[in-house]
Amino acid sequence: MTGLVLLHALVAVLAPAVGARFGKRVFALTVIPSLATLVWLAVHLGDVLDGGAVTETYQWVPGLDLALSFRLDAFGALMVLLVSGIGALVVAYSAWYFPHRPDLGRFAMLLCGFSGAMLGLVLSDNILLIFVFWELTSITSYLLIGFDDTRESARKAALQAILITGAGGLAMLAGLVLIGQQSSGGTWSLDEIVHNAPSEGAVMSWAVVLVLAGAFTKSAQVPFHMWLPGAMAAPTPVSAYLHSATMVKAGVYLIARLAPAFADVGLWRELTAGVGVATMIWGAYRALRQHDLKLVLAFGTISQLGFLVALFGWGDSKLLFAGTAMLLAHAFFKAALFMIVGVIDHQAHSRDLRRLSGLGRRLPATAIIATLAAASMAGVPPLLGFMSKEAGFLGFADSLHSGADLVLAGLVVGSILTTAYTARFLWGAFAVKPGAEDPIGAEVDRPLPPLIIPAGLLAVASLVGGLYAPLADELVRPAAAALHEPAGEYHLHLWPGFTLPLLLSAVALMGGLALFALRRPVAALQRKVAVDNGADDAFFALYNATLRAAARITRIVQPGSLSFYLSAVLITFAVVPAIVMMGDWEVPDGAVWAESPFQAVIGVIVTVGAVGATLTRRRFAAVLTLGTVGYGVAMLFVVQGAPDLALTQFLIETVVLVLFLMVLRRLPERFAPRRTSSLRAAHALVALGVGAFVFAMALASLAARTERPLGHEMSEVAYAEGGGRNAVNVILADIRAFDTMGEIVVIAVAAIGTAALVRAGRARRDDEAVPDEIRAGVGVDDGGDGR
Repeated sequence: MTGLVLLHALVAVLAPAVGARFGKRVFALTVIPSLATLVWLAVHLGDVLDGGAVTETYQWVPGLDLALSFRLDAFGALMVLLVSGIGALVVAYSAWYFPHRPDLGRFAMLLCGFSGAMLGLVLSDNILLIFVFWELTSITSYLLIGFDDTRESARKAALQAILITGAGGLAMLAGLVLIGQQSSGGTWSLDEIVHNAPSEGAVMSWAVVLVLAGAFTKSAQVPFHMWLPGAMAAPTPVSAYLHSATMVKAGVYLIARLAPAFADVGLWRELTAGVGVATMIWGAYRALRQHDLKLVLAFGTISQLGFLVALFGWGDSKLLFAGTAMLLAHAFFKAALFMIVGVIDHQAHSRDLRRLSGLGRRLPATAIIATLAAASMAGVPPLLGFMSKEAGFLGFADSLHSGADLVLAGLVVGSILTTAYTARFLWGAFAVKPGAEDPIGAEVDRPLPPLIIPAGLLAVASLVGGLYAPLADELVRPAAAALHEPAGEYHLHLWPGFTLPLLLSAVALMGGLALFALRRPVAALQRKVAVDNGADDAFFALYNATLRAAARITRIVQPGSLSFYLSAVLITFAVVPAIVMMGDWEVPDGAVWAESPFQAVIGVIVTVGAVGATLTRRRFAAVLTLGTVGYGVAMLFVVQGAPDLALTQFLIETVVLVLFLMVLRRLPERFAPRRTSSLRAAHALVALGVGAFVFAMALASLAARTERPLGHEMSEVAYAEGGGRNAVNVILADIRAFDTMGEIVVIAVAAIGTAALVRAGRARRDDEAVPDEIRAGVGVDDGGDGR
């Protein structure tokens, strides 16, 4: 499993170079990871459908119990099938959708990385690793949404998406950490947490709210839904993939995994049901107002995600089964429909349903595929979507939990609206509209077969899954059982008999068609109560207000004064610990102020140097007196018997002194005069306060020691395990190797940056020194030949 994720990463890295050289043929490379994943899944599918699991663990940070833990069970297999199966179809679709353009390599790289991040998410068993891949999907989706970065709308949509999902991700991380800490044995394994759920309590109640906040933002639930319609700025293949099998399914996936264990904890069930139903109704209502076919589907996706959140979040066995079936059905019909919209846009160069007219006659195969997929979305028999929705209605009808009837009523209302916007989508895309202004359709050419085959395969899968229910059952039942074993006892039925769910399905279909038939008065009513872009306006108003507040605060706390910044840092450094220390401060027993006269003499020299550095007005004198302090400290190391530390200190002080002197050549001889006596007094007060605190803190640290100093242990293992007699060198190069490497990197980066600034400044000065007439080419000796 790790190899598959790394394969996606490797191909993503190679894609830009391949795309630059071979153009659209780069998609032949980027489809390889998805196909390899499907082959690997086929090898293990039989075992996981029988209840087994494939696991893989690599220790990452053992001290934090952080491991690269992957686990494939039947539900994971379903998700891998969707991520890689639909991913492969989207890549194939992209090869025929895009014209030749120079940035296809970059697109292929992002698409492959996006697929790999989602694959890692659904296979991860460590909840912290889930967060890592969660954020990777946010980053790659941000880059995909803003792929056409020359358009402001794409940049704004990408920014909105990553801010909302990123904020939710941080909340989710806090919730996952709380769950991990409260779990039995402090485990971070998702499988162990679900099967050994932590006990209820205030901490767990807050933890599930935080986790749900992350899931809601990722799966575009009200009131965090506004980013998803904006994501339509991405190319259509990205929309097809993002809306069906990846980004938006991440939140649903997490809810599905955790619901069996946490449905009864805190406000989990109330939040998932309430937010899910509200999202389903609101998304479907907004879909009825859109004129862009892509936006109709985008708001439809929001609605369907709300349906899935309500199903999985309830936590009952029947509803976990129904949610699993709907997850599969939704991926099939939504990917197919977005691909169809891409076909229409590719051929007609428009997605405006007010202008499209007669495409059903011009593109019959496209219309048939769209009708099959849309019928599944509306829950029309004998499609897979019908059986899934029936199972959901049945689950809530049979639920014993309070509020189930109210949720069921909300889902029926949402289903009525779903049928209405489905009919509107098909009418808008393919119907003849005699009164259309500037109609498009009569001259549209038929698409090449490879452009519609991916959508056709998904639409046929929806039909076959409905007509042959046992075939879909073979995948859905084990997947649901992997979430909660009793959920695997249920079955999909094409004809369940005359039952309440069948009646509710009929009400949804008839009510939706009636609503579509009354579309003109409905549209007039919507215009009266509409608030255009209300959620978007609210988001960007909050965003701009945050930027303005940040600018005001920055002007206050960062006035451009180095002394102000240093004072703020030092005061914080001294005051906060001092408040804690004041209640229990004591001088250690038997404190020795100086072990020898040499230490006392050196201490006096260091003190005199420090005082001299603060009193002198000349920069050169200040550097020399400050160097006296450093050399004095080095002498203390010598007296204490640490010549290696003393040598290091001598070298550092010498280098710093030389650098100071080099810089002082270009600075005034004297310091600038202090502006006021009160400012000098404030600086003196800060300096004395910090010095007193450091002195008191050193004494308190000596008095508070209860364990053997760690340095003794390091010295003991320096030779035995580090192979070196110099304990300091072993500590720096072995025991604290990563710290040392980090410090070296920081210094190297700072040096490179400084050198670059110096070179830039020198080049600018040289350019300014060139006379204007030479820069303009006037008066230059041309050698006398006039050329």
